[in-house]
Amino acid sequence: MNRRALILSVLTFGLAGFGAASWYVTRPSPAPVGEAVPPELSDALIRSYSPILGSETAPVTIVEFFDPACEACRAFYPVVKNIMSEHGNDVRVVIRYTPFHGEASEEAIRVLEAARMQDVFEPVLEAVLREQPRWASHGAPEPDLILDIAASAGLDVEEAREQLLFPGTTAVLNQDRADVEAMGVVQTPTFFVNGRPLNPFGEDELRRLVAAEVAAARS
Repeated sequence: MNRRALILSVLTFGLAGFGAASWYVTRPSPAPVGEAVPPELSDALIRSYSPILGSETAPVTIVEFFDPACEACRAFYPVVKNIMSEHGNDVRVVIRYTPFHGEASEEAIRVLEAARMQDVFEPVLEAVLREQPRWASHGAPEPDLILDIAASAGLDVEEAREQLLFPGTTAVLNQDRADVEAMGVVQTPTFFVNGRPLNPFGEDELRRLVAAEVAAARS
């Protein structure tokens, strides 16, 4: 390999590594590999108010610590939906809010909570993620756009303006922040499958872990 080709190879590898490293919003110290959540943390993993996608009685639960402003969460949403479709009523997804991107994340979470109160959570979630590049630019976020985006998916904006300020909405945000700390969540998305952390992280690993849990539930 000549010197020019070697330099190009190194640069290509470096850029790929940078892209992978910047794919997540990170904090130090990921969860230990394969260790199930201890019983004393079970409440911090799932709260009774947490939004659920899929059958509430599904034997396999994916808990996703999720930031609506996170590009990786947006990228993984169709993967998660595909996994749910593949396994039908055997899999549900519980959403835990993880506002790592500041004001834009918090505004989107408040809008999602209003959507949950109005029974339009999933269509609003999909609209917010679809339009994420418009409102969640990390250099110049525009959270004021979120309500209009949600309205296009069926949210009653006038009702939502009051719901955004409900003490209960703030309580959900505060409790989820505390649970993020308690669970040691360090990046978004972070997945747990029936209480087991997905580590190492990846689409293939998520699919394999879910399939194994479904098979165990059926046996």
